[in-house]
Amino acid sequence: MRRRRPLTVRGAGALVAAVCCVIAANVFGTRILLYIGLLLAALTLFSLLAVRLPRRSGTVTRQISTDLLTVSETSRVTVRISLRALRVPHGLWHDILPAAVAGDSGGEYPPESGQLTYPITGVRRGVWPLGPLMLRTVDPFGLAQREQAFGETRSITVVPEVFALAPLAVRVGAAGGTAHTSSTRLGQGSDNLSPRGYIPGDSMRRIHWRATAHRGQLMVRQEEEEESSPDAVVVLDRSAGRWDAPGADADPAFETAVSLCASAAVHLASEGYSVDVIDSAGTLLGALRGHEDDRDGLLVALAMVAPRGEGRDLAALIGGTPPGPLVFITGRLDEEDAARLRPAGAAAPMLFSTELLPGAAEAATPHGWTVATLGPVIADAWEDAVSARIGVGDVPR
Repeated sequence: MRRRRPLTVRGAGALVAAVCCVIAANVFGTRILLYIGLLLAALTLFSLLAVRLPRRSGTVTRQISTDLLTVSETSRVTVRISLRALRVPHGLWHDILPAAVAGDSGGEYPPESGQLTYPITGVRRGVWPLGPLMLRTVDPFGLAQREQAFGETRSITVVPEVFALAPLAVRVGAAGGTAHTSSTRLGQGSDNLSPRGYIPGDSMRRIHWRATAHRGQLMVRQEEEEESSPDAVVVLDRSAGRWDAPGADADPAFETAVSLCASAAVHLASEGYSVDVIDSAGTLLGALRGHEDDRDGLLVALAMVAPRGEGRDLAALIGGTPPGPLVFITGRLDEEDAARLRPAGAAAPMLFSTELLPGAAEAATPHGWTVATLGPVIADAWEDAVSARIGVGDVPR
């Protein structure tokens, strides 16, 4: 953050003019120039003292209109600042924003409305700090200025964008048929149950994310939920070798993959499936079981994922009862790796790759995969995969 000089351009000019007047008065013996120089110097010094001496302190609180900010979504930040000072002259304020959030976070102080508000738009997923709030004031003569930071920063979570996807052609069961699965889930109304504090050993699937955000500590749902094999699985391949090396900017292909992961999971859950979302190392990123806050928990987890490590065998990741729909999302895929990729008995396996190398699609198809290239338009890639599944035997009933 660049620090401003204590003098404005006008103040620096006044100080230079004062020095020149004093020098000229000595050279030419003109007393009036000496008076003018001393007056300009005194005025500049007074302006500096006027803005620097008053002790100012205060508190800053921020309220964001949405709990989670989605990429490309616009929200509004309300800032309330309470200053303790003799008098705060008119000036300019601005809230420091990270590069991952765009917005016009500045204006005149004090505002006419009595509070500071500005819009923000999510640019890149992640957890980012907002603030501190900077207040710049200038003396009435415009000679001296002061910029001071107030308040602490506040974290904002930018989650991946979720797109509407085309429905699957048929309801696929966990056992491979087209009937209802054996998963047991509570309905949407189950979120009305009172949460309790987290106890070591509680399943992360039972964390009540909204209550956690509200109370500032981990809270879990109290109901006893019957665990059963999921009837849909979404796998995000985070293997470092599949993606470009991380640099200053995020890999656009990986960002698209994360967005498809979120979109596919939310879409399958809306179709009635119980969905597990895991990464290529077997880490559970989220579980959608019909609870209202499950979606938020998944999006928060996906906001912080990045390519890393090596992947495990897909069959070992799934284990147990094969799911119905299986969505595997990966990056760069060659023919050899595609041939080793087995859907582990899933009834409707769909493979999405951001970069299919020659021969990869042909090597994966004989194992039952429906293969689609994942481009910038996520909905089109999903529709291509769904259409291809109809072509290989998933006929609507």
